[in-house]
Amino acid sequence: MQTLLLKLEESLGRIVEPIIKELLPTMSFYPQPNQWDCGPFALKHGFMMLGIFADEKDISKFAGARWWHGTDEIQLEKAAHHYNCDLPVFRRFDPEKARRELIRYLQQGIPTLLCVDEWNHWVTAVKAEQGKFIFLDSKDKAVLTILSWRELKKRWVYHERDEVDRKAIQTIYDYHPIIPRFRVQTKAKFSIARAKFLRRPSNRAFSHAWDQYVEDLLTLCKPRTALSANVISLGEFLRRYEAMIVDQVDLWHGWIERTQAKRILSHMHFVADTYGLVIHDEDEKRAIAGITAILTLWAASKYGVSPVYKPSQKKKRR
Repeated sequence: MQTLLLKLEESLGRIVEPIIKELLPTMSFYPQPNQWDCGPFALKHGFMMLGIFADEKDISKFAGARWWHGTDEIQLEKAAHHYNCDLPVFRRFDPEKARRELIRYLQQGIPTLLCVDEWNHWVTAVKAEQGKFIFLDSKDKAVLTILSWRELKKRWVYHERDEVDRKAIQTIYDYHPIIPRFRVQTKAKFSIARAKFLRRPSNRAFSHAWDQYVEDLLTLCKPRTALSANVISLGEFLRRYEAMIVDQVDLWHGWIERTQAKRILSHMHFVADTYGLVIHDEDEKRAIAGITAILTLWAASKYGVSPVYKPSQKKKRR
């Protein structure tokens, strides 16, 4: 029976995976394409908060996940070790104690996995603010989800019935913080306002390209540290140079929608602020050139571009 299931899985994988690769980006905030990938997605989302960009397909492979039973905490811990992180499990029976401990980890910037809906679905807690919790839930279309404590407690609890006394039910609250074994340079800092912004349908394409923005910005910016000096935020950088960059790209291309170009720069600003990325004074000119080049590539991909330096064809005599 198991051999048959393995063959079926391989056959389905050969058919479905190429289609999924074409339809979905490799990383970023987008819903899971099936019912059994929530575990790898949750771990991937936690990694993204720590500046680790991993493909959920690779996480599934390292975890040894199978489509017929999903991914359990032991498999996810195995995958976390591959990325030099620990994924311990803590079990609490008192909901208030579980809530306090979860908040303590989130305040330290440590994303935490929860198995909710009676241990049927994995989500990632990333922030506690004003009595609410921000989650990355791959079952939600917008992925970013905001829950009150009452809503979270209802989803978080697992009811375990006693094997001897079937009327006795124990309530369980497990949580799994993702603890890196290295010093994290780039941590995402989400807020209720930022989560609401990304939940808007108009920003869905932006959230799907999240990792591309981060990776591009990390080539031009550096994380702010306590020793950072002579730096400017990307917001201040754009205040100084946005008009010049957009003018230059418009001139090079011939015509672009300036509001759309400014929207791309606004997305960069949003991502840079989320990860605390800044530009050092000595890198200012390099950042101007880099962001102008990125925006030029965006314009070429969106509006097309005519051949460059192509010699004109001479008319043939009849």
